Amino acid sequence: MLRASIVSRLALLTSAALAVPQLFACLQHPVKPVAYDKSQEGKKGVAIAINKDVDILFVIDNSGSMAEEQANLSENFAAFINVLEAPDVKANYRIAITTTDRGNPRCPKADTTPENGNFVLSSCVNRVAAGEFLFKGTEPPTDAAYACEDYCTLSDEDLTAKMKPTPTDRDPTPKVRTWLQSIEGETNLPDGVDSITAFQCFGPQGVSGCGFESQLEAMYTALVKAETSGEGNFGFLRDQAILSIVHLTDEADCSLNDAQKAVFIDNKVYWNPGDVIPSSAVCWRAGVECDGEDPDFTDCRPMNWDVNGEPEAADAAAVLWPVKRYVDQLNTIEEAKRTFDSGAEVLIAVIGGVPINYPSTAIPYSNAGVEQDFLNDFGIGPGCKSASGGTAVPPVRLRYFAKEFEVGGDPNLFSICADDYAPALEAIADKIRDAIKPACMPECIKDTDPTTPLVDPSCSLIEENTATGTQTAIPLCTKMGGEFVPPGDATVCYVALVDKEKASATADDDMSQECIDAGWNLEFKVFRKGPAPAGSTVTATCELSSLREVDCPDL
Repeated sequence: MLRASIVSRLALLTSAALAVPQLFACLQHPVKPVAYDKSQEGKKGVAIAINKDVDILFVIDNSGSMAEEQANLSENFAAFINVLEAPDVKANYRIAITTTDRGNPRCPKADTTPENGNFVLSSCVNRVAAGEFLFKGTEPPTDAAYACEDYCTLSDEDLTAKMKPTPTDRDPTPKVRTWLQSIEGETNLPDGVDSITAFQCFGPQGVSGCGFESQLEAMYTALVKAETSGEGNFGFLRDQAILSIVHLTDEADCSLNDAQKAVFIDNKVYWNPGDVIPSSAVCWRAGVECDGEDPDFTDCRPMNWDVNGEPEAADAAAVLWPVKRYVDQLNTIEEAKRTFDSGAEVLIAVIGGVPINYPSTAIPYSNAGVEQDFLNDFGIGPGCKSASGGTAVPPVRLRYFAKEFEVGGDPNLFSICADDYAPALEAIADKIRDAIKPACMPECIKDTDPTTPLVDPSCSLIEENTATGTQTAIPLCTKMGGEFVPPGDATVCYVALVDKEKASATADDDMSQECIDAGWNLEFKVFRKGPAPAGSTVTATCELSSLREVDCPDL
């Protein structure tokens, strides 16, 4: 069958009267060598998406009811990291953490010290000592230190004081950053500390945050600060990296437009009758509208309510910022990334108040049989209940926001009431895995020697450092001890993959199914010693086929 395909190709080439140059030399490994042709005739340079970079932002609810959920996240975080660090993924990841606390007129800043979108990278051990795991809303106060101490023993002296300085695309001067990262297997963590251990210390955010959570506005502010020079978040976002955002919360979004803050001070339009101070029900009533009749509603959706209790308010007049504000922000980020990779997508996940087997079980928008205290606090019955008796509010605004960023029709909402977050975290990481795409050469490449079974391309690869303006030729890899490594003093090398049918005796040149399915006939893999320089891009220049029906019959 293989011989027949070779004969067929030779016949087509002969009929076209093409000359076939012999341009190749041998390497000491089974990957077909790639020749360097000095002529630029019939060649094209293409920026190729050799991208395993992913920037991940966790927005963690740090209100008084979140101790059990933060502990669950720490206990099962390995399910997330193990996917990113799997041999077939090896993602170059950054992980940042912020909280849902942006402040509120009902949350004195001296008591809750709102993060306001700032990244938090400090050990929960120190924050336990500072009282951040003591919820003062009960009498006596509830001690939630277990959410930290069951999983973390390292203090700031063990962690943040020993973090390694790193450069970024925007700031080439190495500094200690406000996120943890692993780039080409090198982390910015202290020696001997892995990412799972670090996150189990950095992740738990305590229970002293504001109970009027601003999940979406905290995310928005964190991303704005990541693009603002002088902010601690600056430099976190990489232009070509996948962006993944994970919300962990058990309450409704309360992203207040500060211009309308009177609804939390003395305008009682959304308060419960007789309230001396407002409850979280304000967040629900000022941001959501439900269809149907109480107690059982058919659906609930975001609504712009104004300070007078009128719906369909203009965006600037709405009590809560409209969900569109956050969709537009991420769409803008996504479009910028698509200048590098046309298929780039921002990934969103919410671990919130949906049923444990959602979406098979719909969110119950119902007040039937719900305790009055819960209704007074939240304005609706719970979206789910945990085995330990915990409850969570339906995440209406977050649900509509997340739905705008569904990938492949798969739901990106998971239940915060689940006993085990490992399945949710693994599913979220699998979406990142799927987004880490192989580096297909998006052109039909000429086979310069049709007498051999596989395509023989003629290419050169150049790495450009946009920060310094320098260009460096990337050599072919050599193979030592079963691993591909850069030759000599080089720090980076590449391998050309050309085998669509797994016809050769080695898997070293096998193309990925994604490139095969797209109809391309060449794929690259890049191997490095250490991380890529900040701001580096790779361009491949290859001799193009003049007989696409021969070299790329599936295009």
